Amino acid sequence: MLGLKRGTVELFPHQIAWEQEAADTIAQLRCWMGPLLLDARHVGSTAIRSIAAKPIIDIAVGIEDFDALHRMVPALEEKGIVYRPVDDRPDHRLFVKGDFAQDTRTHHIHVVRYGGEEWQQYLLFCGYLNAHPQQAAEYEALKYRLCAQFAQDRNAYTAGKQEMIDEILRRAKRWANDQTIK
Repeated sequence: MLGLKRGTVELFPHQIAWEQEAADTIAQLRCWMGPLLLDARHVGSTAIRSIAAKPIIDIAVGIEDFDALHRMVPALEEKGIVYRPVDDRPDHRLFVKGDFAQDTRTHHIHVVRYGGEEWQQYLLFCGYLNAHPQQAAEYEALKYRLCAQFAQDRNAYTAGKQEMIDEILRRAKRWANDQTIK
C-alpha cells in the first residue's frame, strides 16, 4: 500500500516495499536535480523498520542553493514532483508526489539545507528510533491512539505527535553525542 487521501490518517505495518520505493525515488531525484542535490535520505516513519506508518514516503533532500531549486520547480513539476510552499520554515521546501486526480499523496519530499538543523533532525530521528526499539514502540503506540482520534484530521494527528517528537529528538542528540565520544 502506498498513498493516502490528503488530510486523512491510516497506519500500516512496515513494508519493505517502502524502502525500495524510497530508493527508486531518490535515484530519480539525483538524476533530475544533478549536482544541486548533495544528499538524499529516506526519513520519517516509513524509514523506521519496527513501526507502523502512514503509507507516504518521506525523503529529505539536502541542498545549498535554494535559488537554483526555485528555477528547477517547473521541470520537477513536469515530472510529477509538485511544490507546496511552507511559509514558516525558511530553509525548508516541500514537494509532494501522488495521484492528484484522486487527491492522494504518496511522497513528501522535504528539501532542506544540507547539514542544517532540519537535515540533522531528520537523520537523528530515524537513526535513534531504529536503534531503540522500545522508544520506537512508544512512538508507535502514540501514533495509533492519535490515528483512532483524528483519522480524518491529519493536522491534529501531526500536532498530537509533536511533544513526543521533540523529546525523541532531545534523546537522539544525546545519543549521537555519546556515539561520537566513544
